[in-house]
Amino acid sequence: MRGMSKADKPEAAPGNLPADAAPTPAAPEAGAMAALDAGRATIRAALRTMSGAPGVYRMLDEGGEVLYVGKAKSLKRRLANYANPAGISTRILKMISLTRAVEVITTHTEVEALLLESNLIKRHRPRYNVLLRDDKSFPYILITGDHEWARITKHRGARKRRGEYFGPFASAGAVNNTLNTLQKAFPLRSCSDSIFDNRTRPCLQYQIKRCVGPCVGRVGREEYDRLVTETRDFLAGRSREVQAALSDRMAEASEALEFERAAALRDRLRALAHIQSHQGINVGAVDEADVVAVASEGGQTCIQVFFFRAGQNWGNRAYFPSHAREQEAGEVLQAFLGQFYEDKPPPREVLLDRDIAGLELLAEALAVRAGRKVRVHVPRRGAKRELVTAAQVNARDALARRLSESASQRRVLEGLADLLALEAPPARIEVYDNSHVQGSNAVGGMVVAGPDGFMKSSYRKFTIKDRALTPGDDYAMMREVLSRRFAHLLKAEDGDDADGEAAESKRISGERPDLVLIDGGPGHLQAAEDAMAELGLEEIPLAAIAKGEERNAGRERIYLRGRSPLLPEIRSPVLYYLQRLRDEAHRFAIGTHRAKRAKAMTRSPLDEIPGIGPRRKRALLNQFGSARAIAAAAASDLETVPGVSATVAQRIYDFFHPDS
Repeated sequence: MRGMSKADKPEAAPGNLPADAAPTPAAPEAGAMAALDAGRATIRAALRTMSGAPGVYRMLDEGGEVLYVGKAKSLKRRLANYANPAGISTRILKMISLTRAVEVITTHTEVEALLLESNLIKRHRPRYNVLLRDDKSFPYILITGDHEWARITKHRGARKRRGEYFGPFASAGAVNNTLNTLQKAFPLRSCSDSIFDNRTRPCLQYQIKRCVGPCVGRVGREEYDRLVTETRDFLAGRSREVQAALSDRMAEASEALEFERAAALRDRLRALAHIQSHQGINVGAVDEADVVAVASEGGQTCIQVFFFRAGQNWGNRAYFPSHAREQEAGEVLQAFLGQFYEDKPPPREVLLDRDIAGLELLAEALAVRAGRKVRVHVPRRGAKRELVTAAQVNARDALARRLSESASQRRVLEGLADLLALEAPPARIEVYDNSHVQGSNAVGGMVVAGPDGFMKSSYRKFTIKDRALTPGDDYAMMREVLSRRFAHLLKAEDGDDADGEAAESKRISGERPDLVLIDGGPGHLQAAEDAMAELGLEEIPLAAIAKGEERNAGRERIYLRGRSPLLPEIRSPVLYYLQRLRDEAHRFAIGTHRAKRAKAMTRSPLDEIPGIGPRRKRALLNQFGSARAIAAAAASDLETVPGVSATVAQRIYDFFHPDS
C-alpha cells in the first residue's frame, strides 16, 4: 500500500460500473435532485487531487458511515464515472445522492486493491455492497502438536494452538461424522489433556476400540507415533499409500499367525473403505478444490459451495448474499468470492459454473493469500463439469426452498400487520425481555426479526444500571432498557452519537423498528409507553404479549395502546410466529443473565484492587490459598509473594483494612 487521502467533500460510486449499468431513471424530485447534485459535487471535488494509481475508495455519508467500498485499476478513471449521470442505475444514483465524503487508499497493484477491498467490506459492511451475511468460521480437524501424545479433535476459530489443521469442513456435523468414522480406522485419543493426564484405567473409547489407550500405557510410543503419521497422511490425501501399508502389515501378521492383530488391521481397512465409499458424489476428479455454483431468481441469489479435500467430499453449504435486486448473478458471485476467501485459506483449485469479470485477477489475489498457485476456472466437460452441475442442482433446490419460506414469512407478516392494525407488514421487529433472580444480575435483552428471520447480528443486551430501582421491579427495568435503546436511536439520527460507537453499532442504533414487542402484560406495556413518550417516539407501534390463564401457551393475549386485549386464534400462523418471537427474546435474555451470574460467581475481591492482574492474583492465591487468607495477611507477609512489591503489598493491605 502506498498511501491514503481524504477529500474535504468527496465520494460516491459502485464497484463494477458496467454491471450496474441500466437505463437512465426518470428525473427525481427537486429535493432528490439537489442531493444528487451535492453528491456529484463531492466526487468532482475529490477528483481534482485524485491519483490514477490502483487502489480502494470508500463513499461516506454526512455522518461518516461507509456507504460503499470499491477497488479500481485507476482511481481517477473509476470515480470520474460517478460524476457522469448517463447509464447509472437507480441504486447507484441513490448512493451518490447520499455521498458527502470520499476516502481513497492507493496500492501498488490491482491485486493488492482487491485484497484490501474484501477486507474493508467485511469490516464496514456497507449497505450498497454485496454482503456475505452467513459468515461463520468453518470447523477443522486438528491433530495437536503441543502434547507428547497427539490428540485428534474438532477445532473452530483462530488457529493458535500448535498442531496440524485439516479442512475446512462445511459444518460441525460433517466434522463429527468424519471423526466418528476416522477413529475406527485411526484410534487416536480424543480426550482433553487434563482428562488424559489423570486417567488410571482405560475409558469407554478404549473398550469400543476407538482409542488405543495411551493414557494407561496400552500402546507404545513408536506404535502410537506411527498411528499419528498414518492419520496425518490419510487426511493429507495420501490414502492409497496408507491403505497399501495397512494391507501389507495385515498380510505379515496373518503369516506370523498373529490373527488378532491381523483382524484389527482388517477392521481399520474396512473403516477406510467406508469413508471413501460414502462421499455422496464422485470425487475422483479432484484432490483439493472448492466447487461453486450460483442460482438466481426473484431478486435473490443462492451460492452453493462444495468442499473437496484429500480426495474426499467434506460437505457443502448454501449462502444467500445480500444485494440489490437488479444485480446479476455473475456480479454477485464475483463479490462473494472476494469476501469468502478473505479469512479462509483458498484450495489449489476453485471450480466455477460460469465466467465472471476479473477471473485472472481473482486467481492472482487468491494465490497471494495462499502463498502458492491457485487455479480458478470454469470446467467445460468431463468429471469436473459433473461436479459443477451437481453444485448447480443443489443451488437451485436451496433457492427454491428459500423462496418458498420467504413467501410463507411474507404471508405471516401480512397477517401480523392485519392483527395489530399496522400500516404495512413490519420489516424490523424488536422484541424485549428482562431476566434476573430477585433483582440480582438484572439484564435486558433485545432480539430483532424481519422478513428473512432473526437478525442475530442486531441483538443487544443491556445491563441494568439504575441503582435506585427496587430489586425485581420489572416495569422500571423495561423503562430503562427502552430509554437507553431509543436514546441511541435519536442520537444516531441526529448524527451526534456522544458515545462514539463504531460505525456498525451506529447503523444498527439508527434503524427504526416497525414494531416493538414486549414480553409481558399491560403493566409492561404502560412502562414501555412512558419511556417512548418521554423520548417523543409515540409513533412507533407498541404491543405486549402475555401468556393466558395459568400461563398456558396458546392462550396468549396481545395488549395494545387504547384497545381491548386481542386473543389470536389458536394454532394460527400469526400466533405461532408471535410465540417464536417471545420465546427467542426470553432465551436470549435468560442466557445473558446466566452468563452474567456465572461470571459473578467466579469473581474475587482481588479483581477490584488496582494493579492486581491475573498473574499477581494467581501468585497470591497459590501462596495463601484463598481471598480470605489474603485479607488476613500482614503487609510484610504479602511482600513475600513473587511479583508483589512493598507498594503493591501495602495497596492490597489497605484495600482489606480501610479503617487502618
